[in-house]
Amino acid sequence: MLGSRRSRDAVTCIACGESVPRAKAREYDKHGDRWDRRDKEFEYLCKPCHGELTHQPRSGLEDLLAAVEDEADDRDAFLHRYQEFVEQRQD
Repeated sequence: MLGSRRSRDAVTCIACGESVPRAKAREYDKHGDRWDRRDKEFEYLCKPCHGELTHQPRSGLEDLLAAVEDEADDRDAFLHRYQEFVEQRQD
């Protein structure tokens, strides 16, 4: 057998938008818990985009982004609210 059907599926890179075979992509879990796979759908990065990531601890970044996203209607509101959150954390 050449591998599971899932490994041959095409996925879309969330960074560049390219469609790549699943076997040539890396899983990305915005909640930072890629080991808990139950009832979870992953997003994917192509290998070049994954290689460009900074693999440093995110210390709650995804939770912050989700909270900001819930309060923002558009890009400008999102950026404004994100800046407010970051400034509050620095105080």
